[in-house]
Formats: sequence, structure tokens, C-alpha cells
Amino acid sequence: MKITPAVNDQNRIIGQVPANTTVEELHARDKAAQHFGIRILKLAPGEATLSMQVVEWMTQGHNICHGGFIFTLADTAMAYASNSGDLAHVALNANIDFLNPVREGQELIALAAEANSTKKTGMYKVSVTIKNGPLVAEFRGRTYGLSRKS
Repeated sequence: MKITPAVNDQNRIIGQVPANTTVEELHARDKAAQHFGIRILKLAPGEATLSMQVVEWMTQGHNICHGGFIFTLADTAMAYASNSGDLAHVALNANIDFLNPVREGQELIALAAEANSTKKTGMYKVSVTIKNGPLVAEFRGRTYGLSRKS
């Protein structure tokens, strides 16, 4: 596999981006997503739908899912949606609003959609719901394009 350096605007190498990487290949190498059981349900240009089952070790002291796991699911959905084009993208910033609690055994669905894009940045909205249930979180994030995939 050919590796292409990822550079910022000052031409500094800030990471390594495998050439011709698909979102499916990113997911296969995404150790965090694998550990958390995050699955791809649907991919389209600028969009990604993922799922994650909440298990016992993801709960916190109030016996609900720790918000960090919900954030990770939403961030991963943004990552996959933003890497469906020609540029390799990484997160610039993100914020999340938690709206409803999530319990052990519930399945979360994250739907990421591109809201805006420029030459180098993208804005994404991710809605996280309980499968066949209520909205539990709204995530908004921005990404930065590192380098052209070749």
C-alpha cells in the first residue's frame, strides 16, 4: 500500500494518509471503532450512517451510557462522511448536545450529513438516535482536508 504524507498549509507533514483509501478501508483500520463495535449501515457521498450497541462497560455512575461513547460514535460518523471524497479529512472541532439518556442494551444510530464544504473544510451535522426511538444527541463538527488522495 502506498502511503502519502498528509501536510498542512505550511507544508508540514502532520500524518500519513494511505493513497486511494476508501471509507471501508478506514473503518477496517479504525481500532477505536472496532473496539466499540461501531458498524457501517450506509455510506453515500458526504453522508454516513453508523450503529453502536451500548454494552455494560459503556455505562457511567448514573447507569446510563457515558457521553464520551456517544460523542465517539458521532465523531466517527463525521469522519466517514467527510472522507468519502477526494480529500483526506480530520476533525478541526466539534460540539455535542445530549438530549436523552441511553441505557445498556440500546442500539444507537448516528446519521452524519455534510452541511457545507469549501476547498479545505467541511461542516457536518450528526443526529444520534436510539434505534426506533428518540433523538439522544445532536453533534456539529468541522473537518480539515489534509491532502489529495492519489
